[in-house]
Amino acid sequence: MRNIWRIWAVGLLGVVCSACSVTRYIPEGEYLVHKVGIEEDRLTPRKERISADDMETYIRQTPNKRLLGTNFYIWLYEQAKPDKENGWNNWKRRVGEAPVLLDAKLTSQSLRNLKVYMDSRGFFSSKAACRIDTNYRRRRVRMTYITRQGSPYHISNITYEIRDKFLEQFILPDTGKCLLHRGDIFNISKLDEERERIASELNKAGYFNFSVNNIEYVADTLGGGNKVDLKMIVKQRLTGYDERGQALMEDNTVYRLRRINLFPNYDPMAIRNDSTYARRLDTLYYRGLNIIYEKPRPNLRPLVLRQTIPLYPNSIYNSERINRTYLDLMSLGYFKTARISFTEEPRTVAETNFVSYVGPAADTLVTRRAREGYLDCNILCTPTLKQSFKIDLEGSTTSSFYGLKATVGYQNRNIFRGAESFDVAFTVGYEFMKADNAKKKHAKEFGVTTGLTFPRFLVPWRMRRFSTINQPKTKIELSVNLQDRSFYHRTLTSAGITYLWSNSKYSSFSFRPIDINVVDVSYLDPDFLKDTENLYLINSYKTQFIAGLSFGYTFNNQLKNLGRNATVIRFNAETSGNSIYAFSKLFGKKHGTSEDSYYTIFDIRYSQYFRFDLSLSRKIMLGEKAALAGRLYGGLALAYGNSTSVPFDRLFYAGGSNSMRGWAPRTLGPGSAPITETKFPTQLGDMKLEANLELRFPIWGIVHGATFLDAGNIWFLKNKPEEYSPDAVFHLRDFYKQMALNTGIGLRFDIKFAVLRLDWGIQLHDPNAPAGQRWIHDFKWKNTALNFGVGYPF
Repeated sequence: MRNIWRIWAVGLLGVVCSACSVTRYIPEGEYLVHKVGIEEDRLTPRKERISADDMETYIRQTPNKRLLGTNFYIWLYEQAKPDKENGWNNWKRRVGEAPVLLDAKLTSQSLRNLKVYMDSRGFFSSKAACRIDTNYRRRRVRMTYITRQGSPYHISNITYEIRDKFLEQFILPDTGKCLLHRGDIFNISKLDEERERIASELNKAGYFNFSVNNIEYVADTLGGGNKVDLKMIVKQRLTGYDERGQALMEDNTVYRLRRINLFPNYDPMAIRNDSTYARRLDTLYYRGLNIIYEKPRPNLRPLVLRQTIPLYPNSIYNSERINRTYLDLMSLGYFKTARISFTEEPRTVAETNFVSYVGPAADTLVTRRAREGYLDCNILCTPTLKQSFKIDLEGSTTSSFYGLKATVGYQNRNIFRGAESFDVAFTVGYEFMKADNAKKKHAKEFGVTTGLTFPRFLVPWRMRRFSTINQPKTKIELSVNLQDRSFYHRTLTSAGITYLWSNSKYSSFSFRPIDINVVDVSYLDPDFLKDTENLYLINSYKTQFIAGLSFGYTFNNQLKNLGRNATVIRFNAETSGNSIYAFSKLFGKKHGTSEDSYYTIFDIRYSQYFRFDLSLSRKIMLGEKAALAGRLYGGLALAYGNSTSVPFDRLFYAGGSNSMRGWAPRTLGPGSAPITETKFPTQLGDMKLEANLELRFPIWGIVHGATFLDAGNIWFLKNKPEEYSPDAVFHLRDFYKQMALNTGIGLRFDIKFAVLRLDWGIQLHDPNAPAGQRWIHDFKWKNTALNFGVGYPF
């Protein structure tokens, strides 16, 4: 085994040394760009200073990417023989990178870019220079761009010239939302943002053709003193040119929708290649919606389509409703793509209509009019596959334990012609203890989960259509899970109704008013009770009835910030047994002993508890593909009333592919309590704190790498020496001493529709080890864990 490690070490050292000697292939008089930096203007106040990160994109030359601090990609590229064209040499050129050599022209272009950018930020007296250090290392160059911003120009006054007088009613009363203010730095990007804001508001008010090109600025700096008099000009619409070449202008047109045509089975290939396709189409008119479908009938019921599309004939064009139409159609889960296009109806003199406007009360004799136009709206929707299957795999392993779980799922996205989604999933799990002293090593699990999702709220009262709630859904779920562990057999049955919705930006919500779970423990080995001294956990394994409600909130801006910094916030809260307990207090009869009395329902003791958890995740991009991701997680559960302990499945655990990756699931904690030798891991708690940090970086193609650091643990809240060790209880004064710590490396395989993940975690601090042995100094396989997963851990 040692010889193998030595061979690997020698091979790796050879690659590293070779990668360090790439400059020998560089032509004489040329220099490899090794480092590029930007020196910010420290003389400018921090509030006005332009950061190096903002200016980095304007630099035309950047160093080659590196692997583990080496120039591996340059070295690999140089291994390709220039006089040979074959697959092996082409692969080296494709994976490797040609060395980036100092180019004076690109350096000059970078300086011009920096100057233009600083000017656009209002620093017209700015300067940029580049310091080139060729003595940094042999045949290598270090470049430092030096910026001097100078004094900025400020906006001293803002005036408006609105040539289309009908628009005054929209723009002038709305100046309170204006992004430009007196005293602000004259920033071109802010001017563009204000143009986009006004154009967006007018697009919501019927101005289909209005764009940022209808707004321009005149900036006057002749007053001196670094002051800018700013005038915004809102132009009329260009309709053409006369015989002398003069532009013909007229007021902007307000548009209404005339016909709304929906193609729910749009097939662009059939339109292009099938000459009989148009003859097979039929039209169904339903409440202002022309549903154009291929015979014999539409795949979706007209009522469902009408409830999804908030557009009606003769209504004013509203870009916000157009965007909502697209989002609501895609949220049905039935369509693969959706596209909304408009065709302007040609107008004649006889059909010309006007919208009138009466001016302010001080001048009621002034009447203004805007011409009306009409648009035909075509909604082109291509269905996705009606039925699909999926397979998920998850596994973890340590020196004494490994587990594997597989899930096979089926989905039908239109089972009742109303875009109802029916899904069923079968889960099989297997766990094996490799320790010699484990008499019963095997644990099996089998589960079935079914769900039926409706693209609307199922409520006993009538809801107002197209309210402020976006993408409403109702999901009905039923599941059964059979757990055949070495020392207990359980059947978990659950049923519930969940309402899901979102707002127009990044937030989504879920409310579960009915959440029923029955935990039936049919077998519990006495040896398991004897080995487990924790009475709290023993109570958690009893047969229980759980009936409650839950609420969930998620903030996620990742999809709208692809390739940029993103934030994810998840909050979940649930409570159980309160309504039943109130009813039992009035009409029920207590059971049990005087020390442990309780109420039952269907002859089963029901649970009463409160539980919540909060997760805060942040991803910071460190370039085009590299990123630093972090997460803070906290959760708490508290039993009261009819319960002395939180149910087993509502407790927290640490370890596994999405938690402390140096441990297998349920093998860490609680607190610093010593772990007793048991034949199956059962480390659980009613409180959890965790922090994760992960550096993600590309390696090659679909293969990405990661290095991570995890810290966390689980605890019990109440001090009950008769049930568990006092070291398992959370205390604010010294909880940080009980935090476990692990590091590790991982691989991610991005196959477009999923990310397959392999993480190898290495324990650094084990709070459950004996005092004096908790910091791990010697590397052993038993102090590591290998975790498999699908998707990113956070």
